[in-house]
Amino acid sequence: MQTRHYPATDNFLDTLLQANAQRLGPVFAYPDSFQLQIIYTRIDRDAHNRPHFRDYYYHVDTSRYFYPASTVKLPGAALALEKLNDLHIPGLDRNTPMYIDSLPGVSTAVYEDPTSANGQASIAHYIKKIFLVSDNDAFNRLYEFVGMETMNERLWQMGYTHAQLRTRTGVGFLPPDSNRHTNAMYFIHEGQEVYRQPDQYSQLAFSPRHDSAGRAFYDRNKVLVPRPMNFSKRNRLSLPDVHMILRSLIFPESVTKSRRFRLTEDDYRFLYRCMSQYPTETAYPAYDSTEFYPAKVKFLLYGGDRRLQIPPYIRIFNKPGWAYGYLTDVAYIADFSHQVEFMVAATVYVNKDGIIGSNYQFNKTGKPFMEALGQVLYQHELQRKRKYLPDLSRYKY
Repeated sequence: MQTRHYPATDNFLDTLLQANAQRLGPVFAYPDSFQLQIIYTRIDRDAHNRPHFRDYYYHVDTSRYFYPASTVKLPGAALALEKLNDLHIPGLDRNTPMYIDSLPGVSTAVYEDPTSANGQASIAHYIKKIFLVSDNDAFNRLYEFVGMETMNERLWQMGYTHAQLRTRTGVGFLPPDSNRHTNAMYFIHEGQEVYRQPDQYSQLAFSPRHDSAGRAFYDRNKVLVPRPMNFSKRNRLSLPDVHMILRSLIFPESVTKSRRFRLTEDDYRFLYRCMSQYPTETAYPAYDSTEFYPAKVKFLLYGGDRRLQIPPYIRIFNKPGWAYGYLTDVAYIADFSHQVEFMVAATVYVNKDGIIGSNYQFNKTGKPFMEALGQVLYQHELQRKRKYLPDLSRYKY
């Protein structure tokens, strides 16, 4: 696989981070040990409100594998909406009730969803749950709808040639071949079946990989295996790729047509609402606010901290992921009061003893670093002079 190192555009980001080294703590002090990678995108608008981007990289290297965890749900949600548009069937849209047959040994059937307003499952409701709380089952149902083959081939067509979305999320030790199977499903509109999709098996061939992590791991029987864990048949999505996928969704007009998802303006607005909504702002699903507080999945800037109150004028359009010691977040952050906007993506490995399946330092080390990084960049953006202030009305609800 051809890899790419991303040298610093100039020394700006490094200088800014060095000036805040104490605030950024041990992760920044030992970036190699924590496998730290950061992308910061400065956004400047012109007189016509068109965005212009400048990317800054810190230790970004696509040859260095990290497990993307739930960040794969970002393209998954977009591709599910795209498939609905491609099918172009009257009565079939993101709100059409869907029914999913079981796949023995892999996933259960779905004939209702009591967490939705009408008690039925739908693409829209699954996307909503993905962004509100990073629901694994919700992504897995979209994976089953889109299918392994379409999901990967579309990403490759869009230029993400090294991406590999090979598994469902949160399935642990499910045999890799099981993820090539997807469930049969059908959609009902006003009492009539409008679309039926049979169970499928993907024959898609992937480029071979040799990715591993950790120095040891616990197997399915909780036995410690004294060698690195093999990730070669698990999901791969580099930080530059997921960062660009987010940019193509937030600013579709800024990328070439070949890199755009086939979405409508209504699709984009739906995604913006879902990406920026807090679990406390919805009745369907109804989440316990003591467990699912506003900052629950907002790591950059707020560190997922239940004690922090997010001002109403700040919205974070993001998708984080955390598993196997890897903590990642990719975000577009907008301050509607001060007319500030920027993008940031970061990943960090917080597995102190190197044992996969042991104790990870997500709360102790990873999230505090993400909060500090977001705050450092946000404070810089507040002070930065802009020739033209952005009109952010497109993202406001």
